[in-house]
Amino acid sequence: MNREMTAPENELTHTIRNFSVLLSPTPRGARLARLLATEQLRSWGLPLHPAEHIVAELAINASTHGRVPGRDFRVTLYVVADTLRIEVTDTRADRLPCVVPSGRGLLLVDALADRWGAAPGPYPRKTVWAELQHQRGR
Repeated sequence: MNREMTAPENELTHTIRNFSVLLSPTPRGARLARLLATEQLRSWGLPLHPAEHIVAELAINASTHGRVPGRDFRVTLYVVADTLRIEVTDTRADRLPCVVPSGRGLLLVDALADRWGAAPGPYPRKTVWAELQHQRGR
């Protein structure tokens, strides 16, 4: 009897990668977020542009507008199939992001990301996220 082996329908057939780090809400913490994310993307063999710019903008926003003394912000990268998700979580849920003509940070994120938005977390947190479709070697 010859039977072909198949994976169950709900079994993942791709690798899921993630990286997460807590950083101080300072300009130095924002710069470190970009550097660490860039190195992580490089180690995964993913393109750096435009992800490094998105991380930089979201991290500087978290360290500037989402800053609460004594509370860190978190940068998380997820790769599932062909999607890179960048998340930056801070502790200012009362300050939701908005695109304004006078600021360029979120305008840049809006232009570079395939999708982006914000989600409330457990109080007092919020997460601003952006997603990019990628292809290896692009």
